[in-house]
Amino acid sequence: MTDNSKTKGGVEGEGSYSGTRDYNERTADFIKKGKVEKAAQEARKAMDSDEAAALKTAEEKGKAGDPRGMGKSK
Repeated sequence: MTDNSKTKGGVEGEGSYSGTRDYNERTADFIKKGKVEKAAQEARKAMDSDEAAALKTAEEKGKAGDPRGMGKSK
């Protein structure tokens, strides 16, 4: 990714155009290279392993809006 600290009049931060563009380009590249099916298979295997509980906990944290656990504890 490039240094986005000095943009040419673009909005950065919450409205990071360069970040969105980079994400979209990398996602399109991932799809074009045919990596989706392999990633899906690896995810299925992980959900059927000992790692499943930790993945579910991480998913719940992400959906709660505080994935880094930096907010108030419950």
